[in-house]
Amino acid sequence: MKVEDGKSNFVILYHRTPYEETFNNSGEREWKDHKSPNGIIPTLRNLFLSKRDGTWIAWRQVEEIKGNKDERIEMNKPAKFTLRRIPLEEEEVTSFYHVTSKESFWPILHTFPTYFDVNNADWKIFEEVNRRFANAACIEAGKNAIVWVHDYNLWLAPAFIRLQRPDLKIAFFHHTPFPGNDVFAILPWRHQIIESLLSCDLVGFHIPRYTENFARAANSLVGATRGPKKPVDDKFIAVGSALTEPKDTPWLSHAGKKIALISSPVGTSPDVIQKLINDPKVQRYSQEIKDGTKKGRKLILSASRVDYTKGNEELLLAFERLLEKRKDLHGEVVLMISCVAAASGMKIYEDTQRSIEEMAGRINGRFSLIDWVPIRISTRRIPYEEMIAWFIEADICWITPLRDGLNLVAKEYAAARKGRDGVLVLSEFTGASVLLNGAVLTNPYSHRRMDEAIEEAISMKEEEQILRMKSMTSAVESYTVKNWADDQIKYLEGSHDS
Repeated sequence: MKVEDGKSNFVILYHRTPYEETFNNSGEREWKDHKSPNGIIPTLRNLFLSKRDGTWIAWRQVEEIKGNKDERIEMNKPAKFTLRRIPLEEEEVTSFYHVTSKESFWPILHTFPTYFDVNNADWKIFEEVNRRFANAACIEAGKNAIVWVHDYNLWLAPAFIRLQRPDLKIAFFHHTPFPGNDVFAILPWRHQIIESLLSCDLVGFHIPRYTENFARAANSLVGATRGPKKPVDDKFIAVGSALTEPKDTPWLSHAGKKIALISSPVGTSPDVIQKLINDPKVQRYSQEIKDGTKKGRKLILSASRVDYTKGNEELLLAFERLLEKRKDLHGEVVLMISCVAAASGMKIYEDTQRSIEEMAGRINGRFSLIDWVPIRISTRRIPYEEMIAWFIEADICWITPLRDGLNLVAKEYAAARKGRDGVLVLSEFTGASVLLNGAVLTNPYSHRRMDEAIEEAISMKEEEQILRMKSMTSAVESYTVKNWADDQIKYLEGSHDS
């Protein structure tokens, strides 16, 4: 498709930039890959290989807005595209991202309404930031271009874009869970959010449950008409656990417009992981883990961020109960919990981190022997090559969030264990639980189920481990992060052919 000079036929709106901005000793700006080479950002960047002269819109922090215009930078890798960055003052970043998004939206999206705080939210600032993103998209986009908006931070951008540019094809992908309607309806701005999403041509979610939750909310809150349900795609487990859904809604109709709904979980990059396994740096990390942590013991790995939704405290208490019950495991098992510290300045996360560290210290104080400390904890951001080494060496990966939109760590572990044994213990409240047939599912709200799951993992025979891992590896390889992106872009391109 030919576009006007200086315009783009493909525009991405994402609060994160495609590369990390750094400055060398001479003060010159350099763009480097994010610490993790895997995942969503490299995949989105690679879309510009086929969609030439596209635009990526993000934000940057400035001391003051006055005198600062949107910054446009011509990028040349992996292909030529424009990075447009919207200036935001510190107060705007704090209000838009840390307060309204994290204190108001985040607890509702993850079904923790008791953590919801609306008092500090400044809705006008949130609207204004979304409007600036939308204005930038409208300036950059050529006629009939595709605009792909990402995540709840930009909930309102589609409506602002649609008002200015009815010609554009707008897609939105929701990276977090979408809660049940009774919880979502707690948000005072629920109608405006739903109406904005219904101005899209396509709205995507990780799994059918989130798609259904959104369809119900749109139907009950603003009267959108739901299309007839269809059986979910074969990649999903349709029945049996907390987040399974046998059928989902393929489209909604509202205000004379048809909106497609798609359940497409973000994948991982198993080919990247397999290459890294043989990397000399990864192998050195692996040997250090064997010599320094494992020492012939069974290694259990848990990796997440510091967040009250991630279930780190429930996991530590389950491990404590395991050590109380199973004295034969003393000196024979070690838990490595990688718990990346959250950004400073948010009391709820600082309190959660303090609780995790104190709990791990107390358990170590109870059970440590002269040559064995049962828990190792790290709150630093582990380099991706080192994390791959932990996947290689971990006999068990224990991932038990109270609620998680997907959980890529679970998928990455399965990809790293291709052709090998290993056990994945996974919360049934993660999106990944309806994709990874072979995981030992558990309910992190139940002491009994948590205890049974970790004991099952420890005692599982090698033959069963290999069979289960083969099933999970197959699932990870059959739907990668590239498949996720292609699903949505192909729909928009195909459904609007003239």
